Amino acid sequence: MSSVECDGHSELRRVGLGKQKPCQLPSGWLATKQQTAIIQGLSSPAPPCLPFPPAVVYQLRPFRNSDPPHLAEIWRSQPPQRGLLQPVSAQLLEHAVFSKMHFDREGLIVATENNIPVGFVHAGFGPTEDGSAIDTSLGTTHMMMLRGGREDTVMADQLLTASENYLRSSGATVLYVGGIRPLNSFYLGLYGGSEIPGVLESNQLLHEACLRQGYREACQVSIQQCDLVRFHPPVSRKVRQLKRLSRFEESFDSTSSNWWEACVWGSQQRDHFQLIHATENRVIASTSFWDIQPLSACWGICTAGMFDLYVEPEFRRQGVATYLLNEAFRRLKRRGVITIEAQTMSTNEAAKEFYHQLGFAEVDRGVVFRKDSASRNGKTTPSAAANSV
Repeated sequence: MSSVECDGHSELRRVGLGKQKPCQLPSGWLATKQQTAIIQGLSSPAPPCLPFPPAVVYQLRPFRNSDPPHLAEIWRSQPPQRGLLQPVSAQLLEHAVFSKMHFDREGLIVATENNIPVGFVHAGFGPTEDGSAIDTSLGTTHMMMLRGGREDTVMADQLLTASENYLRSSGATVLYVGGIRPLNSFYLGLYGGSEIPGVLESNQLLHEACLRQGYREACQVSIQQCDLVRFHPPVSRKVRQLKRLSRFEESFDSTSSNWWEACVWGSQQRDHFQLIHATENRVIASTSFWDIQPLSACWGICTAGMFDLYVEPEFRRQGVATYLLNEAFRRLKRRGVITIEAQTMSTNEAAKEFYHQLGFAEVDRGVVFRKDSASRNGKTTPSAAANSV
């Protein structure tokens, strides 16, 4: 089909069979072959002219070094979300995304209109089991945004398809949408909260695109917060026993255990708390915190994000985790921290009850979507079906 320039008329005009006047179309609209023939002055018969939908004039291309200011502008145009940093700058995106050593420009696909970015999607991979390298069999779409005010489902679908094609071309056998550990090496501190929780429920654009493209919901993440202003550590006989059994220690900027952990956390400061068995001199419980910067700054509340809570199996259900967190919260509160945030799977009823007893309440949710790489729009491709026989 041919693209025809126009001066704003809303429809084609039928003309005679003699000398014909040029027919004009709204800018960016398309004409059928028959209508194009009339426009070119041919004498073929023509039916009454009808309006046509606007042509898709945007293009998809990989990330360029000149894109960050435009992508930051698209980010700033998004509707308010609790877990979305605003305002964001090109420098913040550089720190949390583009400067990462495993960032691949081919995986960040930009939609442009008249050479101006109007949307983007970002795809990436997870680590090998030992965290020493990238594992391209496990891929996810980390982020997708369109310029605010554009409810363009076609663009959203094509961006998500482009992300899938990039992941498949690199060998991904399972496709996810939404960053979650271990697919969490980008956007930490800009999106989600204490961790990357998949796709926030408030991100309807990406939710709806996933459903149209045949993804299914793999899991939900419950985002919980506790107000330390009202927190008072309990004093009981069990607490006194645990004080005699263990000693409480804190360390700062703990060394990353592998390459992937270093990629995820970068220069973020982490506070590590642990309980050491008094006689056996070994760690029986531990947890870590960080300041969720710069996201918590836009909340206007000094917040610490909790992650990696662990208790040795033989010490579980003995109040050890509660004692550890009570001591950690007490110390963080003295430093001015007002809120603690933690995340857990929505199906983990035991963890949610534990957090509830400590004074946590759910403030948001995230969703992780999944489909097999061989599935397109929810249907298995013929080649995949043949391979499964």
